[in-house]
This record gives sequence, C-alpha cells and structure tokens, in this order.
Amino acid sequence: MKRPSARTVLGNGLQVVVVEAPGAPLAEIRLVVPYALTDPREASVRELLAARLGTGSATRDRQAVADRTADLGAELSTVVTVEQLLLSASVLSEGLEGTLELLGDLLVRPAYRDLPPSAGPSAGPSAGPSAGPAAAPAPRPAGPRTALRRAVLTHAFGPHPLAAEPAPPSPVTTDELYALHRRAVVPAGSVLLVMTGAAPGHVLQLVTEHLGPWTGGPSGLTLPPFRRAEPTPGRLALHHPGVGQALLLTAGPAVPSTDPGHAALHLARLVLGGHSSSRLTQRLRERHALAYAVSADLRENAAGSWLEIECAGAPGTADRMAAEVTDVLRELADDGPTPRETERVRRYAAGFTRFALATRAEEASALAGFAARGMDVDWLPAYAEVLGAVTRSQVAEAAAGFLQPSRTLTATIDDDQEGTTR
Repeated sequence: MKRPSARTVLGNGLQVVVVEAPGAPLAEIRLVVPYALTDPREASVRELLAARLGTGSATRDRQAVADRTADLGAELSTVVTVEQLLLSASVLSEGLEGTLELLGDLLVRPAYRDLPPSAGPSAGPSAGPSAGPAAAPAPRPAGPRTALRRAVLTHAFGPHPLAAEPAPPSPVTTDELYALHRRAVVPAGSVLLVMTGAAPGHVLQLVTEHLGPWTGGPSGLTLPPFRRAEPTPGRLALHHPGVGQALLLTAGPAVPSTDPGHAALHLARLVLGGHSSSRLTQRLRERHALAYAVSADLRENAAGSWLEIECAGAPGTADRMAAEVTDVLRELADDGPTPRETERVRRYAAGFTRFALATRAEEASALAGFAARGMDVDWLPAYAEVLGAVTRSQVAEAAAGFLQPSRTLTATIDDDQEGTTR
C-alpha cells in the first residue's frame, strides 16, 4: 500500500522523511547514521560509543533518560550493522515532540560519563586527557564461520573493510568517544524517518526545531566499493582444527535490488535455496543428509552485490557438499526452473514482501533502510508487483547468467582437510 509521505533536507544536511499513518496510536522514529568500520583500529571505540549512545546527555544522566522515556511512553534502542548505526524509537503519538526533543538532546549534547566500572573517574563532555580509559567490549574471537566469510570476501573481491579483522580490544578514553561522536554521529549523510498520524508539515516543524541544532558531517564512514565488481571464481578449502562441523560458503555474481534484472534473479535464488522446498535443501538435506542447514541469499550493501550459498554439515563432508552444490548450480543454470517451481517461489516472494511490512515497527525500519539508500519509501510494494510479472523464461535467463559454477567461488572449512586453494 502506497503511503503519503514528504521528504526534505534540513539546513544541517539531515534528510527527513515523514510517512503518514492515519490513526496510528504510536509514532515510529528511525535515525540511520553511516557507521561503517572503515578503520579496524577503531573497532573498540566504535562498539563502546554505540553501546553508550542514548544513555545520557549533558543535561540528563542514565536515570533521567530512563525516566523521561517512561514518561513519554517510549522505547529506545540502538542497533549497529556493518554499514550503519540505527536509533529506533516507538512512542505514543502524543509523545512524538518530547521524543524528538530527547533525541536531539542525546545527539547534540552527548555525555559518555556512564562508562564501565574500570573506566576510572567519570568525566563529562569537556573531559580532558586525565579522564580514565574505559574497558573495551569483551573480545569476541573469530569463529570458523567468521574466518570463512572473511576468506571468501577477500579471495572473491580483494582486500576490503568488510573482510578485515578488527584490532584487538583496547582501552577507550572519553576523549576518543567524544571525538568519534563529533566525527561520526552527524546529520549530514544521515536519514531520519518518522511514521506518524500527525500532519507532515507539523512533523517537519518539530524535527527542524529539535534536530536543526545538530551539526557536522558527512562522516565518511561508508563502505568503499569492492575492488572487483564480480567475484573471482574458484575453489577455496580451509582447515580449522576443532571446528566440529563442515561449513560451505560461496560468492557468486549478482545485481543490486534497483537493477531491472534483480526480480528474476531473486526468484532464481529462491528456487536454488530460498525455502524448504528449494533444490539445495532437497538435494543436500533431504536426499543425501549432507547438511542440516542450507540457505541461499542475495547480499547487498555499499560495497557491492553477491549471491551467497551457506551450508553446514557433519565433519568430513565439505568436499561432498561442494560437489553437490556445484551440480545443483549447473543444473539450474542449464535447464532453468520448472513451471511449478516458478509459480511456487513467486507466491512465496509475494507473501514475504507482505510479511516484511506486517507491523508498523517493521514497516518503519524497512522504509528507513530504503530511504537511506536513496530509494523511494514505496519501493517494496512496487517490487512485489514486479515479482508478479516475472516470467519463467526470465527466471531461466537469470539462472543461466548468474548461477553458472564457473562464475562462483566455492569455499569450505572442515576438520578433515588441509588448507589449500585451487
């Protein structure tokens, strides 16, 4: 369903999208800030800032923020992805202005005084070099899945921040937190989406009043494109003692969701491995019992687009899984889907697009993501119509063009094989 919306850019560079939701008891607020880890050395300060952002300002401590949030009937949360920092707020409609005021206070006048116990004496925004260092987040050793993913991305596309190993956790000073906030948590390059029943003009006035004083940016914390637009194909086999299972991961060519050919590729991907009746699931799990987890997904971010197959099975099965995956890819690329498969995945895709917008909170998050990528907020409903118009021959053409094993990097990690590349 197409929703009425208004879109503008404030004088500080903040893009604002207001989506009307008449009669909605809640207002949904989503702030998307570019926040990619472009420098592995900043991993600790980046994680700590994200954990502490929203817990206090120069005028409110943690308890005051919690009390104000409760008074407004609001819920605040922060999520960090490989690309972005997402601040979300759900609030009773009458609390919209108060929540925007609180959000502006946290962004314009941040205070990172609420640091871990090992941080030493607390300091406010004017903290100097004497402020004690905060404990970095607990280290998360890279497991076999992470090691495999980094190897695949590096081999397929070349060295890139997505595949870089973060620096070991290190103490973080308050000076570093404030410096990163000034550089990264900025309006220019960020997108604010508000979904509410209030009139867009009134909402824009409130946003301008409370977030207009926020300054800075753009931060530059965006993912650079991959060195290679298409993955380098081949076979990569890694050895990881004690992994306890066999893992497979692929990287194949793809196109972004805004490309006219994306819908057909999306359906081809679903036939391949996007649901319980897909070819990979039937072959690897049901017929041969080689894998207990099978999926195929289209990955997309500012770095690029790629088709990814992921499987997990018992130790010692990596080579057999790789062989079966290669066969399934080749068969689907050569012969295309059956009419029944095409119709099944078309219905599945249409249902999934409706499910993605099932609640106002989910819809707001999805629309904010579209807006942050420069897409129309009504992209998903329009995409559902495009999916319904894709023909079987178009799906077959996409399969022939993108699923050939000769264009895919297939990588495995297992207990029972030596690390080799071929």
